[in-house]
Amino acid sequence: MAKIRVHDLAKEYGMTSKEMLGHLKEMKIPASSASSSLEDAYLSMVRKKLAPIMEARAAEIEAAKAAEAAAKAEEEAVAKAKAEEERIAAEQRRAAERAEEEKRRAAEKAEKERLAAEKAEAERKAAEEAEKMRVKDTAPKAIPSMTSLLDQIAAQQKVLEQQKTEEPPTKKERAAKKEGGRRNNRRKAAAVDTTPEDVAGAQAKAEAESSNSKRGRSRKPRHEQEEDRYTRMAREAEEYNRDHVLAEARAAVEEASKESTGRRKKRKERRQKQAEEAAEQARIEQALANDQDLSQLDTVKVPQGSTVAELADLLGVPANDIIKRLFLLGTPLTMTQSMTDELIELVADDLGADVKVMSKEEENSFTFYDDPKHLQPRPPVVTVMGHVDHGKTSLLDAIRHTGVAAGEAGGITQAIGASQVTIKDRTITFIDTPGHETFTAMRARGARVTDIVILIVAADDGVMPQTIESINHAKAADVPIIVAVNKVDKPGADPTRVRQELTEYGVIPEEWGGSNMFVDISAKQKIGIDDLLESILLEADVLELKGNPSTFASGNVLEAKLDRGRGSVATVLVTRGTLRVGDALVAGMSFGRVRAMVDSKGNTVAEAGPSDAVEILGLQSVPMAGDEFRVFSDERDARDLADQRALKARIEEQNRVKHVTLENLFDTMADAEVKELNLIIKADVQGSIEALQDSLDKMDQSEVRINTIHSAVGAITETDVVLADASNAIIIGFGVRPEAKARAAAERQGVEIRSYSVIYKAIEDIDAARIGMLKPTEQEVQTGTAEVRDTFKVPKVGIAAGCMIIEGEIARDDQVRLVRDGIVVFDGKIASLRRFKDDVKSVKSGFECGIGLENYQDIHPGDLIEGYKIVQVARTE
Repeated sequence: MAKIRVHDLAKEYGMTSKEMLGHLKEMKIPASSASSSLEDAYLSMVRKKLAPIMEARAAEIEAAKAAEAAAKAEEEAVAKAKAEEERIAAEQRRAAERAEEEKRRAAEKAEKERLAAEKAEAERKAAEEAEKMRVKDTAPKAIPSMTSLLDQIAAQQKVLEQQKTEEPPTKKERAAKKEGGRRNNRRKAAAVDTTPEDVAGAQAKAEAESSNSKRGRSRKPRHEQEEDRYTRMAREAEEYNRDHVLAEARAAVEEASKESTGRRKKRKERRQKQAEEAAEQARIEQALANDQDLSQLDTVKVPQGSTVAELADLLGVPANDIIKRLFLLGTPLTMTQSMTDELIELVADDLGADVKVMSKEEENSFTFYDDPKHLQPRPPVVTVMGHVDHGKTSLLDAIRHTGVAAGEAGGITQAIGASQVTIKDRTITFIDTPGHETFTAMRARGARVTDIVILIVAADDGVMPQTIESINHAKAADVPIIVAVNKVDKPGADPTRVRQELTEYGVIPEEWGGSNMFVDISAKQKIGIDDLLESILLEADVLELKGNPSTFASGNVLEAKLDRGRGSVATVLVTRGTLRVGDALVAGMSFGRVRAMVDSKGNTVAEAGPSDAVEILGLQSVPMAGDEFRVFSDERDARDLADQRALKARIEEQNRVKHVTLENLFDTMADAEVKELNLIIKADVQGSIEALQDSLDKMDQSEVRINTIHSAVGAITETDVVLADASNAIIIGFGVRPEAKARAAAERQGVEIRSYSVIYKAIEDIDAARIGMLKPTEQEVQTGTAEVRDTFKVPKVGIAAGCMIIEGEIARDDQVRLVRDGIVVFDGKIASLRRFKDDVKSVKSGFECGIGLENYQDIHPGDLIEGYKIVQVARTE
């Protein structure tokens, strides 16, 4: 017959095995435990007996479902009514805003029309006034031609020169010419009314004059001589006036030419000024488009450690000017030598330039200026900091109702995580930073991007080294600190002691007159969590946090990793603007377009505003954790900036290699004694690489140099094994595993691959390997002591000491010291060791022997001979 176990029957009826055993006991059915089997006959009795109970339970379930459905319907109705009320209120608000906007636009339009009418009326009146005041000149205007006037002057000059070269006429020729002119005039005047008689008389007179001239009269009358003198004076006056006029004309032409040249120069200067103004305006518009502060436009950004030539190029001045000023300052430098920050500022101030020395981190950062009218309230960014195992992630678990700490390797957080929670209709962004001491740089990045720091301290442990370090990071970032005293429910917890210890580091509770809020909590028991959240919201209200969501996005990369399926994945925190899918951005030396965004809960989102933390996909490479990112309107600009940064990084890497020269040849030869430990580091996220590298840098490398020849995010590949084989390196994998081909290649080439999930274990192994490579130390070991009882003179040997071994054992090859009255008088080797007449290798305590010292004879009774050896001991550090 069929049988069934008690626990299966209980499961069928939806009750526990204990309850089923109780019912069976009431029905007097034998069943000792939940695994007991029931016969078919007992089974029918049980089903019959429990039928009313099942019916009642089913009725209860149906009633509960009906009540739940009714409550849900009522809740949906209330929500729907509330949504309808909000919609109506929003419509009314939008209608009011539209009416107000229309009214404002109408007022602006009326004001513009009024101003335009006033401007037109003013222009009309100005035109009428100018027309009245204008001098009306109707005379024809002659347009002088400078070229034609110069030609005329040149022609007249040629005429004058020609006249000077011709032979001047004699006085007789000039008088005849003048007389001929008079006769022509008289002839013209007489021809008007003459008679034949007059003509005959004139002819007779002319004949008489001609006969007189034939007689040879040579002397001229006096009035003709006077006439010649006046003619000459007139001619000279005419020539003088002509030269004077030509000189004045030439001077006028030169003056006109000068005025023409001055006008051209002025036009050129005006065009240059207009071009400069246009360039300045374009620069201002570009700065406004990039949200830059206009007051910093004229500030020249100088990289830290710039050379003289680079500074001269940035300031636009000759390099000799800078070299001259450096010489006067008592610090002569060449063109290729670097300058300190103080020298750069001094020289720039002397040249009248405003400079800002940029560090390497600041060179890759962006500065923005937001108009106060564009700022809107934003959620606070809270960073949880503290010592390892003090409960940071457990606190976030209590707030988010998740279990992150249980999934962490070794129970500690290995990377920066970001999440958002909604409390009282307000959003808070939490950043969990690791607490282990190797994650100093990661905690520093967390402090830089945060608004509020929650310093968590265990009440049973007190202030620890990482607690002090977290306080220093928070103070350096100038952010307020809220102290959460955790584990107050554990035995031995003393919150007052924690408060007392923190006062030594400037963290003073408000109840003691300080400025820091303290909250006693228990992350495991969820005690005081609400008080802590209220403290966060209160501190955020005091800070009045605001951001500009209506501009291009910028922020910081919290963490980055390489995912085999998704490619480069970066966790970013948006500090300003709105990041959208499809935006082109630059993060350090990486660039790309945002293909997708995922929030802290794994949901795909289309945009992220200020204080939002999201994972983005689409970058061409893995950025560095802590890099600042910024969105560009054109992907080409983003690519160009990333390429410039990558080129600069490669140049710096090349310059970091030191080649052998005559100056450092001996130093290089000395360094050849230094051993090297080459490492290849592969990790799941970039932050782990930085933390591991930071710990390696802190190790003593005076005798063993630790070189990280390659580090990257992703699995260990066959290429890594080839590189390790060529460079004799060890591969360290943190959170990653080697591929199958890589593992086979490593076994074939004998390359060691070490994989770790907890970072301090990796550091311990590397430190042990470093210590194993240290040179062993030399240590002195005392072997025995002999007392000189007497001395003997031995032929061909010299003085030998008869000794008694009073302690230990002295061997033939030991080093020995001869001690007299507590002072070492000899330190050397044993020349001979004999017992009686035989040479022996060693003599133990209690026996007599003879000892001869090498190249030393001054031995006295009572001296002590101490034997010792130099042994090499392996280094422990």
